Amino acid sequence: MIASYREAVFEDLPQIVKIYNTTVATGISTADTKEVSVESRHAWFYTHTKERPIWVKEYHGKIIAWMSFQPFYGRPAYGQTVEISIYIDPNFRGKKLGQQFLGEALEKAPQLGIKNVLAFIFKDNDASLKLFKKFGFKEWGNLPGVAVIESQEKDLLILGLKI
Repeated sequence: MIASYREAVFEDLPQIVKIYNTTVATGISTADTKEVSVESRHAWFYTHTKERPIWVKEYHGKIIAWMSFQPFYGRPAYGQTVEISIYIDPNFRGKKLGQQFLGEALEKAPQLGIKNVLAFIFKDNDASLKLFKKFGFKEWGNLPGVAVIESQEKDLLILGLKI
């Protein structure tokens, strides 16, 4: 499936949040344990810039996926390193959108001054681990039991790729 991507605008935030919230209940893709509100994501949205964007993918005018590059650790020395997040509407998962989006993001990264891309992925998220490893990401860190979701400890893997 080919879907076009573009930079997100504030009016996209409700759809971005809706897609994000579909992952909360699964406990596999996010450490949020309750759905977030659009209002609670305003500041997050505005921290993104042209160099650290949020992109959305549309299909027939509907947002079906989004991707963001976020600064890592918030200190100037880490300015060339970002965390990447990709979320896909449940009706469009399994159609290679993640693969398409990740490829596009990595292709654009050097133009945005990005030299290192990090992905924070729970160890039991097999689909995301497989996707990122397919693009050459390696395990750069393992944080055992750092998250607790529904009384269950979860390991967080940090995957990294030097561009």
